[in-house]
Amino acid sequence: MFQRGVRGAITLENNSKEDIKNATIELLTEIIEKNNIKTEDISFVIFTLTKDLTADFPAKYARENFDFKYVPMMCYNEADIEASIAKCIRILVSFNTEKKQDEIKHIYLKGAQKLRQDLK
Repeated sequence: MFQRGVRGAITLENNSKEDIKNATIELLTEIIEKNNIKTEDISFVIFTLTKDLTADFPAKYARENFDFKYVPMMCYNEADIEASIAKCIRILVSFNTEKKQDEIKHIYLKGAQKLRQDLK
């Protein structure tokens, strides 16, 4: 078995608890389903938020809506780079799998699709 990472990102319309909750659930659902990830295979999850998202923690909604009781999670601020994408949550899920790196399906939704057009 290999330790692999899968990335994803999604943009939000508003800096609200509801938007952060909905975006977190939507993105994590896609990541988990497209990569057939089982909770017990997850090593950790890292969330980053752009500086304009301050209403809540995405990890809170991951814990509440997925079976992530024992999954270590951290939330960080994304580097504040000039002209970078706004209102964006990024996720890195590290998990154990038999998949090769080129079999991992990275998920970019809404305005975040432009971040990794090379993965389409």
